[in-house]
Amino acid sequence: MKKIVRFGLSALLAAGLTAGFMSCNKDNGNNGSGSGSSSSSSTSSSKTDPNAAVTLNVWCWDPGFNIYAMNEAAKIYNREKPNVKINIVETPWDDLQQKLIASLSANDTSSLPDIILMQDNAILKNVSNYPNAFVPLNGKIDLSQFAQFKVAFGEVNGKNYSVPFDNGVTATFLRTDIIKDAGLTVDDFKDITWDRFHELGKIVKQKTGKYMISFVGNDPDFVMVALQSAGTWFFDENGKVNIAKNPALLEGLKIYADMVADGTCLAVPDWNAFVASVNNGQVASSIDGSWMVGIISAQADQAGKWGLTTTPRLTVPGAKNSSSQGGSSWMIMSNSKYQDVAADFLNKTFAGSKELYETILPSSGAIATWLPAANSPAYENGNDFFGGQKIYKDLVNYSNDIPRVKYGMYNYEARSEVGVAVADILKGSSVADALAKAEKNVQFIMGE
Repeated sequence: MKKIVRFGLSALLAAGLTAGFMSCNKDNGNNGSGSGSSSSSSTSSSKTDPNAAVTLNVWCWDPGFNIYAMNEAAKIYNREKPNVKINIVETPWDDLQQKLIASLSANDTSSLPDIILMQDNAILKNVSNYPNAFVPLNGKIDLSQFAQFKVAFGEVNGKNYSVPFDNGVTATFLRTDIIKDAGLTVDDFKDITWDRFHELGKIVKQKTGKYMISFVGNDPDFVMVALQSAGTWFFDENGKVNIAKNPALLEGLKIYADMVADGTCLAVPDWNAFVASVNNGQVASSIDGSWMVGIISAQADQAGKWGLTTTPRLTVPGAKNSSSQGGSSWMIMSNSKYQDVAADFLNKTFAGSKELYETILPSSGAIATWLPAANSPAYENGNDFFGGQKIYKDLVNYSNDIPRVKYGMYNYEARSEVGVAVADILKGSSVADALAKAEKNVQFIMGE
C-alpha cells in the first residue's frame, strides 16, 4: 500500500537484516523456527480431529485495509470451519519487521504468529536470511491464479513463500475536463510511450496552463514505475548492481528531468503536497498505484471528471504499458502449530473466494491480484466517479501484464541512493554522473 511504499524502511532493513544472521535456525530445536518439522506433532493432532479448536494468530497493519480484509476472510472461512478462530494482532510494519528479526536472530520464535503480512519488497531478503522460518506454499496454494508479477516477489530459490494480496498496479489517472480543454481524450494516452506522454503534456501545458503530472521531487517513484514496466530493476538477475549503465534507468531519468525542466511535470516536496496537487486541479493526471482511486474520489466536486488508462512505457525492448507501485502478501511461519490449517484458510479465502474480494472492494478499495475476481459483479460495475468506466476490472487486467522483476537483497538501499541521484539530477547534475555515484554507493554498502 501507498503508506508503506512511500516511507521506505532503508535504515531498518540495513540494520536488522544483516548477513550475520543468515545461519539462523538451521536446526529446529523446540521453537519451530526452522524447516517446520518441529510443528509436525501439533499439526498431526489437528489433522486427527478436524473439529478441534484452532486459533491462528495473524500480524498485519492498517485497520481500514489489511485488518478489515482479514476479518472478512475469517467470517467466510468460519462458515465452513467454525472451530478455527482468526486472532488478528494489529502490528505496524516497522514493529512487525523489528519483532520478526529479533525473534529469528535470537532463535526464539515462541512469540511469533502463524500468519504475517509481509511487504513485497522485503520478502526476498527475509527469506534469504532466514530460509527455514517460512513455509513454502508450493502444492498448497494455486498461485497460477494470481498476477504473476506478484507471485514473483515471493519466489526464492524455486520455492514460493507468499500469497499475494493488495494490488499496487499503476494506471494513468486523467482529469477528462482538463485534457478536453487541450483537445485530447483518454484514448490519446492509451498504450503510449513516455516520450509521447511528454509531448501530450506539452500540449496540455500550452493550452490550459496546467502541469501534466506531479511527483515527489526527491523520491524515485517515477523511476520505479518506469523500471518495473520495462522488466528491469536496480539489480540484474545475478544480484549485481545495475544502475549506472541500465538503459531503462538512463532513459527514464532523462525524460523525468526534461519534464520537470520544461514545466510539464511539477516536482513537489512531499506526499501531502503530491496529493494536494492532484486534488486541487494543479495537474491533469497522476500515474501511481491503484490506491489513487480512493484519493481522487475524496473530491466530491470532481465526480465524473476522471478517467484512467494504461501506464506509459519506455522504448527499451520488452517494455510494457503496465507497472506496479508496491504491495504486500501473506506468509505462513514455520513455527506455526497449524501450518495446514493456515494454508487451507488462505487457499479458501485470499486464493479462492470471489465473495471476499467483492466484499472488501467497495469500502476499502482493495483491488485483487487474484485474477478470477476480475469476473465478479463488483469488478464489472461501472464507477460513476470515473464516468461509468469499469475501472476495477481495467486495473485487474492491467496487473496481468506487469513484467516480473526481482527487487534484490539490497532493494531499499538502492532505492535510497537512486532517490539521492534523482534529487541531484533535478539540481543540475548529469544523469550519468548521478547514477554512477549511486551505483558506487550501493556497491560499497554491499561490500563489493
